Amino acid sequence: MVSFTHDGPGTAASTWAARLDAATLPALDLGDVDRVVVVAAHPDDESLGAGGLLARASARGLESVVVVATDGEASHPDSTTHTASRLAELRRAEVERALARLHAGARLVALALPDGRLADHQSALTTTLVELIGDGRRSLVVAPWRRDGHPDHEAAGRAAAAAAVRTAARLWEYPVWWWHWATPEDAPWSDLAVLALDAAEVAAKAAAGDAHASQVHPLSDRPGDEVLLSAEFRAHFEGDRELFVLQPAEDSALDDLHAEADDPWGVDVDFYEERKRGLLLAALPRERFRHGLEVGSSTGALAADLAARCDALLVVDASAHAVAAAQRRCAGLPGVRVEQRRVPAAWPQAPAGGFDLVVLSEVGYFLSPRDLDELLARIGESLAEDGVLVLCDWQHEVQGWPLDGVAVHRVVRAAGIRPVVATYADRDVELLVLAHPEVLPEPQADDGSHDG
Repeated sequence: MVSFTHDGPGTAASTWAARLDAATLPALDLGDVDRVVVVAAHPDDESLGAGGLLARASARGLESVVVVATDGEASHPDSTTHTASRLAELRRAEVERALARLHAGARLVALALPDGRLADHQSALTTTLVELIGDGRRSLVVAPWRRDGHPDHEAAGRAAAAAAVRTAARLWEYPVWWWHWATPEDAPWSDLAVLALDAAEVAAKAAAGDAHASQVHPLSDRPGDEVLLSAEFRAHFEGDRELFVLQPAEDSALDDLHAEADDPWGVDVDFYEERKRGLLLAALPRERFRHGLEVGSSTGALAADLAARCDALLVVDASAHAVAAAQRRCAGLPGVRVEQRRVPAAWPQAPAGGFDLVVLSEVGYFLSPRDLDELLARIGESLAEDGVLVLCDWQHEVQGWPLDGVAVHRVVRAAGIRPVVATYADRDVELLVLAHPEVLPEPQADDGSHDG
């Protein structure tokens, strides 16, 4: 994290303007967006970084949500005239006035998380954003840049990026303090894009900025009540353009989970997990399979059991730490290969004739709705004619992701990859076996006991 102060020396807006004027940047628009979700770490970030965008969303009648993570109560820690609670009240009212000038129809979601400690609540913010976005295939998430240099801004950006991954929403990131402490030589020019603003959008953005009076004017003439956002700083956000960083969204939650614990799901100690694996293995309609594929291996407990039923087994997971654990567990097992792959984007090449077993156990709800659809399409293309698809999923709420096991199984049934030939369900888990019916084993009896 860089070190800077709001009142310290910085790069002048004119310096940035000269370089931006000379640059050829991709143009942005909202033409194929149905909904906009703007994330702000503090009241005023939404106006500075995306005020023009919100004004355009208003003019186009787009559904819009503005999520303000904190009330900005720590803006004047040395004030003797305003307590933190009073500042929170002021700033909440200011953001309401600002939104009335930008997009009167936008929904404001004020979370009142602790100002200055947003990183401690990043996971909760991600969960809230996922719940607000849902299926994000036609949604745009706009958030502070993950390299802005302010801890709260970067935490908000990471939370928004994770939510974008989980929902398949697009992500545009806006710098705020970065314009102040960085220089044009630091800029990721190949990742910058510009939203050109018309006169009405420029005026609305300026009016919204003025609404944040506690930040753009002194609270009083007493020490500790000085202006926070100087005219020189605000100059970065004036003019007829807004700049956004377009970089791939990332979500490290599952990899972090595997980095922090050797057995994050308790697969080696929990009888529930042992029983669930036993149910899945018992439901397989053949004793042996030629080419198996397990998507989402975690630490490889199920893979180790599947290895005994497959001539060849490919095991994939997006987490580097999970893959390392699965490789250790499966080392020496014949025919087993463990690879780090983020599917469906990095879908493996199917063997000749296709996979005759594909297993999705407790993984579908960790995908975005779009990625689940694409994953099922890839499975359909890669499954052998006599192939079997097996799912086994927790049936309760999954916090922080838009899907749960019930939704995943509903989508899988509707995809029509194969008929459902067997199910098992109890309070906590449901298992589906999809295959052509002729794949099921025929009972053999020589005493007539199975005859009608």
